[in-house]
Amino acid sequence: MKGILGKKLGMTQVFTAEGIVVPVTVIEAGPCVILQKKDQENDGYEAVQLGFSDKKEKNATKPAIGHAKKANTAPKRYIREIRGINLGEYEVGQEVKADVFTEGEFVDVTGVSKGKGFQGVIKRWGQSRGPMAHGSRYHRGPGSMGSIQANRVPKGKRLPGHMGHETITIQKLEVVRVDVERNVLLVKGSIPGPKNSFVKIKQTVKK
Repeated sequence: MKGILGKKLGMTQVFTAEGIVVPVTVIEAGPCVILQKKDQENDGYEAVQLGFSDKKEKNATKPAIGHAKKANTAPKRYIREIRGINLGEYEVGQEVKADVFTEGEFVDVTGVSKGKGFQGVIKRWGQSRGPMAHGSRYHRGPGSMGSIQANRVPKGKRLPGHMGHETITIQKLEVVRVDVERNVLLVKGSIPGPKNSFVKIKQTVKK
């Protein structure tokens, strides 16, 4: 297992050698710094903690500043762990760059989806509205609340509420190109989140 942190810059398209158009997402992948190594003895599992995107010290807490100084780096905005890796290949303070992946590899990308705010059942769940005539007294309501015998709303009932802003992983996306000089990955297809949002890229778990 291997991985890196990055930032979604937007989407574009590239052409293959055969002239086929491929839609790709541009990700600024790294450079990331290894802030900590977690092992079985001290933490109960093995992982490396990666930090991406420097933060000013005046905007960071003292514990975060001290944690970053152990790796001789600045405090980071985005910190995540990558599990299932060989700890012997990494050291605290080491930089991880986009060349960790190669063209043709498949990755899983995790991000936070776009937030839609508070929405009704028609937009949130795709339900149909009632007649809009004046005689109808049902237009955009959520419908029946279920059996009255239970005297409560059943679990899983589709109602209005907060839509979006959820952690989502898109699996098995192909790495189309790797630009080591600019630390950029071009990944086929779309990934979760708005522009300039942080994402985690890992080697795919699917075969």
